[in-house]
Amino acid sequence: MIVKSLDMIVGSPDDVKAETWTSRRLLLAKDRVGFSMHDTIMYQGTETFMWYKHHIEAVYCIEGEGELEELESGTRYLIRAGTLYTLNGHEKHIMRPKTDMRMICVFNPPVTGQETHDENGVYPLLTEPNS
Repeated sequence: MIVKSLDMIVGSPDDVKAETWTSRRLLLAKDRVGFSMHDTIMYQGTETFMWYKHHIEAVYCIEGEGELEELESGTRYLIRAGTLYTLNGHEKHIMRPKTDMRMICVFNPPVTGQETHDENGVYPLLTEPNS
């Protein structure tokens, strides 16, 4: 059984900060549960381009409001508390928070916690060594 609190993550190496977001990695590949789970804050007035080429991501917004743009079609979606979106087609997308947004994100395959978006918005596919 794994039991963690957000207080345990904040300020630890699993509290990853970037220019437009902070991701508190609750579960990672090292936990060996088949997915990773993050409590992520995206900052008001920013714009983040992402493309999860190697991962499926499901995102559930629990606070705030923003616009998600799926780049291939140009379709824009209002994302606010209570909204779920899943990038099951590896869609290239941009998130534009109108307010600070807090999301619960799940990745499959799980991330290790060391990933950062590259110049194409992609997380590399990293794995944990077998233990």
